[in-house]
Amino acid sequence: MTSPDSSTCLIVFARNAVAGRVKTRLIPTLGTEGATRLHRAMTQQTLATAAKSTAQHRELWLDAPPHDDPPLDEWIGDLLHRYGMTCHEQRGNDLGRRMFYAMQCALQACAKVVLIGSDCPAIDPPFLTAAFRALDDHDVVLGPALDGGYVLIGARRLDQRLFDRVPWGTGEVLSTTRSRLSALNWSWTELPALRDVDDIDDLEHYPQLRALVGSAYNPTIV
Repeated sequence: MTSPDSSTCLIVFARNAVAGRVKTRLIPTLGTEGATRLHRAMTQQTLATAAKSTAQHRELWLDAPPHDDPPLDEWIGDLLHRYGMTCHEQRGNDLGRRMFYAMQCALQACAKVVLIGSDCPAIDPPFLTAAFRALDDHDVVLGPALDGGYVLIGARRLDQRLFDRVPWGTGEVLSTTRSRLSALNWSWTELPALRDVDDIDDLEHYPQLRALVGSAYNPTIV
């Protein structure tokens, strides 16, 4: 008999840890090195959480192939091996198209797909389990972020209109997505809202991450 989670896929979206290109809003406070260290720590934590999920397929989708920079091969390769994930390259000229492409690929083989980023340390295995279970009865599930975006989107069907011309990086992402779902007349549900880490105020809520950043952390710097 096929297990209940045999047709589920969990996708993690992340950026390669290229200094100066990751957690850029935090560079004025943490410096380039501290921001990069934070990004790596958050990516590793997210993959560790993903590895504990019930999804049969777990995929890491990077914004550029890991072979672009040899030092990153070792870092990414170690994480993939440690957490049993496959690696893929994001494709598309904006975030929405990249998300749509990745989820569309997953739904060709799986009945349900859930996508998360690497910026929300509050996501845990029960949260992911709740997302997959919600798709038993709904077309889409959303994990709202406190800033008006979302930290998770899951689906058992897709339409590109959910992702096109969305004001990514603003507080209008969640409301825009709700409007699109209503226009499609699709059923959806939402999980409890979580805080992601975009700026120094967000980092204040995650002392374990501040400790990982170490001496680079200095909230008095502006």
